[in-house]
Amino acid sequence: MKNAHQHRSLDDVHESITVHQGKSKLKRLLSFFGPAYLISVGYMDPGNWATDLAGGSQFGYALLWVLLMSNLMALLLQSLCTRLGIVRGKDLAQCNREIYPKRMNFVLYILAELAIAACDLAEVLGMAIGLNLLFGIDILWGVLISFVDTFLLLYLQRLGMRKLELLIVGLITLIGICFFVEMFFARPQLDEVMQGFIPSLPNHAALYIAIGIIGATVMPHNLYLHSALVQTRKIERSTSAIRRAIKYNFLDSAIALQLAFFVNAAILILAASVFHKNGMHNVAELQDAYRLLGSTLGTDWAPKLFAVALILAGQSSTITGTLAGQIVMEGYLQLRISPFLRRLLTRLLAIVPAIVVIVLFGDKEVGQMLIFSQVLLSMQLAFAVIPLIHFVSDRAKMGEFAIGSYTRFFSWLIAAVIAVLNFQLVFSEVGRWLSQVEHVLLRVLIVGSALGLLLLLLMTFVYPWVLRRRAVRSDVHTSFEVLEFKAASSFRTILLALDFSRSDEKVISQVLQHSPSACKLVLIHVVESASVKYTGGTTEDLEAREDRRRLEQYATFLRDKNYVVTCALRYNDRINAIRICCEQYHADLLIVGSHGHTGFKDVIFGETVNKLRHAGKIPVLIAQ
Repeated sequence: MKNAHQHRSLDDVHESITVHQGKSKLKRLLSFFGPAYLISVGYMDPGNWATDLAGGSQFGYALLWVLLMSNLMALLLQSLCTRLGIVRGKDLAQCNREIYPKRMNFVLYILAELAIAACDLAEVLGMAIGLNLLFGIDILWGVLISFVDTFLLLYLQRLGMRKLELLIVGLITLIGICFFVEMFFARPQLDEVMQGFIPSLPNHAALYIAIGIIGATVMPHNLYLHSALVQTRKIERSTSAIRRAIKYNFLDSAIALQLAFFVNAAILILAASVFHKNGMHNVAELQDAYRLLGSTLGTDWAPKLFAVALILAGQSSTITGTLAGQIVMEGYLQLRISPFLRRLLTRLLAIVPAIVVIVLFGDKEVGQMLIFSQVLLSMQLAFAVIPLIHFVSDRAKMGEFAIGSYTRFFSWLIAAVIAVLNFQLVFSEVGRWLSQVEHVLLRVLIVGSALGLLLLLLMTFVYPWVLRRRAVRSDVHTSFEVLEFKAASSFRTILLALDFSRSDEKVISQVLQHSPSACKLVLIHVVESASVKYTGGTTEDLEAREDRRRLEQYATFLRDKNYVVTCALRYNDRINAIRICCEQYHADLLIVGSHGHTGFKDVIFGETVNKLRHAGKIPVLIAQ
């Protein structure tokens, strides 16, 4: 069922964990446990807190049923993701790329990136607010401090996926303990709590909060992420092994999401029992909750535990955004970038809007940004859910593991609920924006964007049905048949970049393999002495004179072996100097040495080789 030549999800950890094959069911079950916990942290991130606090303080326990419904929806949808990843060996983004047109895929990619940015925005703000509440650090500085976890994540990923999963389980446990103690302080009435599970929507404001809760609970980027994370387990491709993997991953999801439900319900119950009951119906911001918890419950531990849990939630959920961003970028665009750059991009997409809003409007708009980020997540959800249901329903691709009629019915029902709620939200928001905007072009842009999203949603639903028999683009790479292979011309002029270190031994050894009668050589060395750096041009200082003498020694050695040799001493800016020299002498091949250092040393000593690959248009041979 798995194409061995396809691009693999999270390639560096793909099938990196071997599942237990012994008779012990417990050990076998535990070897599958982990992916859902990385997913669950996204369900209890700081964005959830804002919507849960708003729902609890305004409407008491009335919206608890929305949390429960969202959790059941999440469980079903995440189980569909695990089924897709296990059976087809592809993540949701890769499957989308197979069947939807390129332009449509690009729009779906942009929407997925927006969802990730919205989630990361909530994490950045939550972390900043937690630091402000606990240590008095300014919100703006807290946002900038959150940038540091870019490097923390890179370190954690190097430890391996299993250790990363264990760390997340530890953070979730600490968050759960914090809210267990909070419940002990609040002492909510159990009978009143149970009434909150009876479905009701008091007014339109409750609908807005309910949609925000759905967006905060069922996150679109988690659907992409889960379908990739389950592929970290190495399983047999037999029918029984696949069926067992689906069952164990469902149990993993059920337990992890129940923990997330406990945290979200605890926040809403805390807000209802402490704020709503005492007439505080407008506590939607985390800062207000922190200040009022101490005075209302009569203990300093309540607000401190609240702030600690907030920091832990923000820090733990930051991991999922980067991994999801890697998956959607590689799946939709087949574009791989370094983990550091990926994390940097994700974090900047969150930090820049946060800084702009805080600078322009102050800290008072932070709470509204949190709620808006969750509503934005909810609006993106249908664009991930609808393709997912299509893929797991397709018997041609899923075989006997395609979902049954009952599961398919409830899946489409969930998709319909999400789409209708989102349509209602978009309709009301567009109406509000149009009433505030007088510029004609801006009004046209707002209406056009709303209609465009609606059209895209319809295409997402209809396209797989219409083109069910269409041959899909299963090849990740360019088709072999269209490639043309021609013999390259021989190397007539070879440029040797020398730095007078031991790496020159490897450079000269490479060129000695070429016949002296078939090519001529150009030796280049770039002088980068202090005086050259100061004047920016040629110089006749001691280092330059010594370099010219050394370059002639190399030339003499090669001339003795019957090579035609030209020396080229250049000054300053080694990359540009070598590029110009290649053009001047019409070089066919460039040979450079490698120092053998990587990572941080490249920053210190300069990463010449990698930059040279992009500077010229001729082959570059790295002698190492």
